[in-house]
Amino acid sequence: MNETFDFTKVDSIINELGSRQSAIIAILQGIQEHYRYLPKEVFPYLSKQIGISEARIYSTATFYDNFSLEPKGKFVIKVCDGTACHVRKSIPILERLRKELGLTEKKATADDLSFTVETVSCLGACGLAPVITVNDKVYPAMTPDKTSELIKELKEELLC
Repeated sequence: MNETFDFTKVDSIINELGSRQSAIIAILQGIQEHYRYLPKEVFPYLSKQIGISEARIYSTATFYDNFSLEPKGKFVIKVCDGTACHVRKSIPILERLRKELGLTEKKATADDLSFTVETVSCLGACGLAPVITVNDKVYPAMTPDKTSELIKELKEELLC
């Protein structure tokens, strides 16, 4: 186990939610909310604290798409590519985001952990298509140019 990892936040999440095996999903959600991903150090620690095998915790974390084992950026941008958004040209928005942020299909997160860009099957806002979210805030009727403006604003926010 990594002795340099500070488990204080993990302990507070476990204390808040309880160390029952049935709380594992909520505990993982709390950890991811804090770190923006699930650090590898938490798996053996949780196994010991809660009494669940590491394999079971890992299989839970990898079963659900919302969990990430890779660090994510401060701003997580989700581009909807469901039918309504796709037909209304969500792909040029995705391409603009990747170009401006130096990302690719294989590299979703910037090296400085400022941005992560992901595609999702549906954000449930079809009437507002094409839609993106930034940290779960919905931006409707997007275009590549509106996306560039939004990125500019978010980059300025990073400087503050």
